[in-house]
Amino acid sequence: MSLSNRLRGERQNQSGPTRDVRRGASEGRARWSDKLKSYVDHHRSVFVSTGRRLLAEPVQTLMTALVVAIALGLPAALYVGVVNLQQLGGRVESSAQMTVFLKKTANAADIDSLQKNLQKDPDIQSVSYISSQQALQEFQLLSGFGNVLEMLDDNPLPAVLLVQPDPRFRADLVGSEALVARIAALATVDDVRLDMKWMRRLQGILEIGQRLVLSLGLALSLGVLLIIGNTIRLAIESRRDEIVVVKLVGGTDSYVRRPLLYTGLWYGLLGGLIAWLLVLLAMLWVAGPVAKLAVLYQTSFQLAGLGMTGLLGLLLSGALLGLIGAWLAVARHLASIEPK
Repeated sequence: MSLSNRLRGERQNQSGPTRDVRRGASEGRARWSDKLKSYVDHHRSVFVSTGRRLLAEPVQTLMTALVVAIALGLPAALYVGVVNLQQLGGRVESSAQMTVFLKKTANAADIDSLQKNLQKDPDIQSVSYISSQQALQEFQLLSGFGNVLEMLDDNPLPAVLLVQPDPRFRADLVGSEALVARIAALATVDDVRLDMKWMRRLQGILEIGQRLVLSLGLALSLGVLLIIGNTIRLAIESRRDEIVVVKLVGGTDSYVRRPLLYTGLWYGLLGGLIAWLLVLLAMLWVAGPVAKLAVLYQTSFQLAGLGMTGLLGLLLSGALLGLIGAWLAVARHLASIEPK
């Protein structure tokens, strides 16, 4: 054999395995992509088939989803109430003022002198005067007891000065109380009410409410786990023979576990959606009375609902709790089912 032929044969031998290796790598990549596609398609198929199975049993599905919805909806409704009270408190706090009740014996000259002195005070931003007659007319208009008040011989309401302190007093309760004491010591003043005090009380109550909402949410989340876990346990027991057959033909635990996990996911999603609808209906139910009350207090306050952010939060919370509850139930009961 000539040298050229020998070199040509060696190049062919070297190039042959290279082509085989490249072909094998390409086939490996194709097999990996096929496996991924098959994995995603199977998850999609199980997700859809699990939803259809739940729709085939609407009564049982709705009852379980309603229990989950109530467990999710109660803390969500309390959270909405706390948020609305915080918004209402924030609006009032931004116009924190002192209500100065004048003595009934104070004449016009005394009131005018007091008002001018308060306006000159550097700690006071503004002072507005409401006469006893104006207070009576406003009370008649807002309270709805106009006919009853007309039967009184004398006007029971005193004249009032609305004192708006300097903005630096809005976050200074001690300084505000000192200013109140200084104004209350004036001869024409009968009593002084500091709006900031009840605002502080309201903030303390709201902080307690936030912690109660968190505690209730955690307790009811545990209840959701127990509810879904028990539902999945019953599903495992009802499909015991099916699970045994699947394991006999080579089905893995993950293959058997998958539809059960998606069942818990479906229950969580449905529960979160129904919880959002329940909170929405409750908001619509109380929106009318709240609007009427806002008109009586001459404010444009409107209830703030959960919105789309709340819907996503409830859906994610329900789905996560559903998956965890299903996983716990499957991990505990599935291992005990083995072919004999």
